[in-house]
Amino acid sequence: MSTNKVNIHDQVKSIITYQGWTLTRVVKEMNSRHPDRKETTVQNISNKLTRGTIKYAEILEIADIIGYDIEWKFAGTHEESFTSNQTPFGSAERS
Repeated sequence: MSTNKVNIHDQVKSIITYQGWTLTRVVKEMNSRHPDRKETTVQNISNKLTRGTIKYAEILEIADIIGYDIEWKFAGTHEESFTSNQTPFGSAERS
């Protein structure tokens, strides 16, 4: 198992816990936001985090549920960053 994949699992779980949420509660909220699609399970999301196969859209949704935005920071010399609801060209539409 890749160390990077384990870090994704650990990072997401620790941020969820830090914000006072449980993965069970997050998954219930995810399911309530999408009553028209098949429900996901805690086991499903946990497995995706462990394997590193979780979709970016699911990460964005988890972040939104617990009150976070994802920020992209340029790793080079100039300072530039974008949150999950922005693009380099302005605001992005959220679905």
